[in-house]
Amino acid sequence: MAQTTETPARTPDGPAPRTPRAPRTPRFHRAWFVAAVTFVTIIGAAAFASLPGLLIEPLHDDFDWSRGTIGFAVSVNLALYGLTAPFAAALMDRFGIRRVVAVALTIISVGSLLTVWMTAAWQLVLFWGVLVGLGSGSMALAFAATVTNRWFVARRGLVTGILTAAGASGQLVFLPLLAWLVEHHGWRPAAVTVSLAALAVVPFVWLLLRDHPADVGLAPYGGEYAEKPAPVTGAARRAVTVLFKAARTGPFWLLAGTFAICGASTNGLVKTHFVPAAHDHGMPVTAAAGLLAVIGVFDVVGTIASGWFTDRFEARRLLAVYYALRGVSLLFLPMLLAPTVHPPMLFFIVFYGLDWVATVPPTIALCREHYGEDSAIVFGWVLASHQVGAAVVAFAGGVARDVFGSYDVVWYASGALCAAAALMALVIRRTRTEPLPSAGA
Repeated sequence: MAQTTETPARTPDGPAPRTPRAPRTPRFHRAWFVAAVTFVTIIGAAAFASLPGLLIEPLHDDFDWSRGTIGFAVSVNLALYGLTAPFAAALMDRFGIRRVVAVALTIISVGSLLTVWMTAAWQLVLFWGVLVGLGSGSMALAFAATVTNRWFVARRGLVTGILTAAGASGQLVFLPLLAWLVEHHGWRPAAVTVSLAALAVVPFVWLLLRDHPADVGLAPYGGEYAEKPAPVTGAARRAVTVLFKAARTGPFWLLAGTFAICGASTNGLVKTHFVPAAHDHGMPVTAAAGLLAVIGVFDVVGTIASGWFTDRFEARRLLAVYYALRGVSLLFLPMLLAPTVHPPMLFFIVFYGLDWVATVPPTIALCREHYGEDSAIVFGWVLASHQVGAAVVAFAGGVARDVFGSYDVVWYASGALCAAAALMALVIRRTRTEPLPSAGA
């Protein structure tokens, strides 16, 4: 590892202060290793996100809870996932990435394990909704944004795409296994598997992750060496202060609005309700879960490609294209659901997978452009809107199924919302605004 060296000097009054020299740049930069550990960590946390759509029917059968009740627990989880993110970004500035992420993974593990012994709906809300929501929120995309901002100057768009794709990779790794466990052994072994997966990542985080390039005497990848900043106190105050400052600007509300629709049309709708909707049409749960896993495969490709595009094209135009294409695909979905998997459904799965979270790299880029050093916290609040949108549709989708007997109205409404998001993205102004004053100053 490269170390900072010092050059001694003297003045008439004695030894001069030692000035650090920029360290050499290693052939393989440590930033890529940190990005790899972050990728694996997010995969471990993503395991629990694979469960909601698989458990709606088993919990309904075991406890006779309505789909609206189960959807409410999912909505609490999704909302807390988003609302925790900006505070987690500020906590990482105060206590370091390693500590916050290790604690978050432990909370996820405990919350998932406790669901095995639940007997009432309020326990589902507490264990699945509150505990796992808080833990996964601390592991949200604000974590990826913080790592990217600290460790990378060059290739930020690409790295953002790779880390964003980690969530899809977790879905890809765990969803077929969890679906098989639920189908053959019940939902409890699946919950235990998620708990162990989250806990297994903790040692990797503690031993391998580093908070800042200066901790190992390096400059960020593609940037110049800088000393590690002092811990920022008042994490909660800073997160709220940044929110109030950002809320006085137009781009914040446009980004928050588009990202709320993004969450509504992905985590809230497809991830939560696709499996039960397909099952309503006679498709086996394992087959429907397999289709979601395929979405995960192409999500990785689409998100990394989106990061590459974000380094080269205007972010707001990319967002408009992504949302417009997503809206069109959702309008066709009700006509594609059937007892068996056929080519048009496979086309939808591939198409939707490529667009699933392709919106993240350009959204982070726009936050960085408009809000400078506070961009990770601002993105945390934008992510909160994403999860609030997801929470609303997770609950509304369950209620719609209970009331209308199908999910069709939700698919059509989400398609229309995506069209609105495409227009909102184009309204975001192109001129760079002044960065927000540092809330921790």
